[in-house]
Amino acid sequence: MTATENKSSIKGGEFLIKEVEAHQIFIPEEFTEEQQMIAETCRDFLKTEVHPRLNEIDTAKSPELISSLMTKAGELGILGTAVPEEYGGFGMNFNTSMLVAEALGTGHSFSVAQSAHTGIGTLPIVYYGNEEQKAKYLPLLASGEWKAAYCLTEPDSGSDANAGKSKATLSADGKHYIINGQKMWITNGGFAELFIVFAKIDDDKNLTAFIVEKTFGGITMNEPEHKLGIKGSDTRQVFFNDCHVPVENLLSTRGNGFKIAVNILNIGRIKLGIAVVGGSKGSLNHAINYANERKQFGVSISSFGAIKHKLAEMATRIFASETANYRAGQNIDDAIEDLKSQGLGDAEAKLKALEQFAIECAIMKVHSSEVLDYVVDESLQVYGGMGYSADAPMERAYRDARINRIFEGTNEINRMLIVDMLLKRAMKGELDLMGPAMAVGKEIMSIPDFSSADDETLFAAEKKVLKNLKKAALMVSGAAVQKFMMSLSNEQEILMNVADMAIEIYVAESALLRVEKLIGIKGEAAVELQKDMALIYLHEAVARVNNAGREAITSFAEGDELRVMLMGLKRFTKIEPMNLKNARRRVADAMIEENKYIF
Repeated sequence: MTATENKSSIKGGEFLIKEVEAHQIFIPEEFTEEQQMIAETCRDFLKTEVHPRLNEIDTAKSPELISSLMTKAGELGILGTAVPEEYGGFGMNFNTSMLVAEALGTGHSFSVAQSAHTGIGTLPIVYYGNEEQKAKYLPLLASGEWKAAYCLTEPDSGSDANAGKSKATLSADGKHYIINGQKMWITNGGFAELFIVFAKIDDDKNLTAFIVEKTFGGITMNEPEHKLGIKGSDTRQVFFNDCHVPVENLLSTRGNGFKIAVNILNIGRIKLGIAVVGGSKGSLNHAINYANERKQFGVSISSFGAIKHKLAEMATRIFASETANYRAGQNIDDAIEDLKSQGLGDAEAKLKALEQFAIECAIMKVHSSEVLDYVVDESLQVYGGMGYSADAPMERAYRDARINRIFEGTNEINRMLIVDMLLKRAMKGELDLMGPAMAVGKEIMSIPDFSSADDETLFAAEKKVLKNLKKAALMVSGAAVQKFMMSLSNEQEILMNVADMAIEIYVAESALLRVEKLIGIKGEAAVELQKDMALIYLHEAVARVNNAGREAITSFAEGDELRVMLMGLKRFTKIEPMNLKNARRRVADAMIEENKYIF
């Protein structure tokens, strides 16, 4: 079987029960020179057009500035990366569009506007529009001549999107749907020419999606919201008052809006994940620069062990999160090509592939947004008192980062979705989770294997650790399912514990496989620092899996079951100790020498 066949055979969520080989994953070092040039174009645009105007963007009293920057980005093709070529875009594959999102990740409010336009604003038409809708709207959106907004959230429907109260009724002559309703937190609302609007037709149970032009009339909006961060992002409440939408602007089919919303949010989650990796790298670069410049007690603070610890820990988490994002992105691309080879059309193949890896999309949204929060917090700490000043870059980064744990579904909702999707696939027979979980249950009742491993292949011991971490997650989730059955959905604390275990396993495995693949390409001597980071992350993941597992077990197990499961957890979360301090110092020293994040 070829490597490509191996890749396309990987299923979403399967990482918990299947060992993945290094050659099966994509790593960032494999991006082509052309792809890197596209990313560099995006970084250059931010450097010349956005970064010098961040204060102006944040304090602007009107949406014209962001809108004009979006127009310039459109002229460079930055808004058309995911739009098919026949509609004026570049038709890039998914992982290349991920690279673009990362490259734009330091754009603060501009990046939010760009992401909303190219993602939730444009992709519903790319994936669900008919030929006439695509031909009419996509060239306008890809060029930046028109900007888009996405109108889903309502005052009484946040995470419960299908609870929206906006209504659409067919006009007497059957030519228009008349929409009435209120939407809130609408990014780009103040300058968008096109809105993707969700409403229920008559008394339908599910939402329907509509393509609404601003010129249709009946659209009013509040002044921009005053927010903690992303102050330059135009966010408003939008009201639809007898807005007449031509029947041909119904998107997809009646009642399919909720599915559209869910699938588009899957894309948004992983795109947000990789974008905030770009933001994390930018904040770490600021921290490294400042640590080298700032003198205390006659030396640069970058020479202090406590500062080195912070820099290396930030780099390690960024490296791991970046790796897992592109691993998932390539899985999506491979699944798309596999589905197209089976006869599916381009849009349908993309939707099915994204649905297949919805678990990984949720994982990366949670992990990356929390890495960003960690990084901006620690970077500000490196700056000390200066970090709290609006004259330094970390004050804006700190405030702007906070929304990402709420965007695209809160991290709490995403954690519960991870476990819910895993269990639903198991119940449908798409993933055999219960078989391995039952096997683990039997294993913890047996005598432990105390023999030392003789396998001297690369990372044999670490891969055994990962295998055991997967057993720990299966043990806890399997026992929780048996205990609560259909009422498990009410045990949100346990669901989040299990999700944390799955997240750490996926990311730790990704980092290790990246380094293994790099060693195969460059040799071990050339990637010692990357190896340090992968091992640092694995050691920390073991501790986090143990903590989450213990918290879950003690939430529902008692007596002998409690003791047996805790012994099993201890058995499955062992790792040979290493000198983490020295490993972190090696990583930090290399970055301090180059005065930037170098991985």
